[in-house]
Amino acid sequence: MKKVLSKLRYPKFILLISTFVFAYVLFKGRTFLPLHDLLLSLGYFGTFLTGVFFSYGFTAAPATAILLILAKEQNILLTGFIAGFGALIGDLLIFTFVRASFADEIEKLSKGGVLNHIHNKIPAVFKKYLVAVIAGFIIASPLPDEIGVSLLAASTNISAKMFFVISYALNTLGIFIILIMGNLI
Repeated sequence: MKKVLSKLRYPKFILLISTFVFAYVLFKGRTFLPLHDLLLSLGYFGTFLTGVFFSYGFTAAPATAILLILAKEQNILLTGFIAGFGALIGDLLIFTFVRASFADEIEKLSKGGVLNHIHNKIPAVFKKYLVAVIAGFIIASPLPDEIGVSLLAASTNISAKMFFVISYALNTLGIFIILIMGNLI
């Protein structure tokens, strides 16, 4: 396996994407009832863990469902801030992992043909903000944060401190929207 990966141009990205696909196939259509019951029984610590799960692609859907239920069972403000902090911790793990482990492939990818071509087609005024806007939308939504966090981690002009603020604010905003919807249902 290692021999095959070493012959590929971007082996770490291919391995990362294949883990997302594998997780999706593995967890597709599952009800997650035992996880749901466990998180609800843990109170606000379960809310924190739900926030962590909200960050990861294959657990985002069950975490969203749990947040919808928590909206009627817990204080919405406290739940939003605690789950937002959990999502931040999940995102920080992704951010640190991508920035440390994928630096070589990010550099290689940024000099590659397709991204260079796209980069040259985007007007300069939009380049600075486009990636951040796309990443922000992904992080705030129940979409897999891995994609948005990877986009920000690949950006060399964002510090870990700035990422911390962005991730917490966007995740918490997205979680509050889910909680409000859950309270209205």
